[in-house]
Amino acid sequence: MATVELTDSTFEQAIKDNDIVLVDFWASWCGPCRQFAPVFEASSEENPDVVHGKLDTEAQQQIAAAAGVTAIPTLMAFREGIMVFNQAGALPAPALKQVVDAVKDLDMDDVREQIAAAQDGQHQD
Repeated sequence: MATVELTDSTFEQAIKDNDIVLVDFWASWCGPCRQFAPVFEASSEENPDVVHGKLDTEAQQQIAAAAGVTAIPTLMAFREGIMVFNQAGALPAPALKQVVDAVKDLDMDDVREQIAAAQDGQHQD
C-alpha cells in the first residue's frame, strides 16, 4: 500500500478508521524530510496493514499545530486512535521497522490502563 496524503480535513478520520496509522509530518523545503521519504514509502510497501500518511506541514498548518509539531520531519504513530509514538527526526529504515513492529506488538489494553492511571494521577493533585 502506498503512502496517502493527509489533510486537515482527512487526518482525524484516518486515525479513527484504521487500526495503525503512521504519520510523517514533512515539508518540501526540508532536506531530512526528502531523505526520509523513500524510507517511509518502502515501509508502506512492506507493511500493507499499516496506513502510512504524509502531512505537508506547510499546506496543512492546522493539524501540524494541533499535533504540537515543532520540528520536521516528525513521525507519529497511532494505534486504535491513541498516539503511541512521537519523535522528530528522520529515521533510518531499521529504526522505522523497529517502530512499526513495536506498535504492532503493543498490548492496547495495557496502554489504555496506563493512560487511565496517568489521568487519575493528574486529577489527584
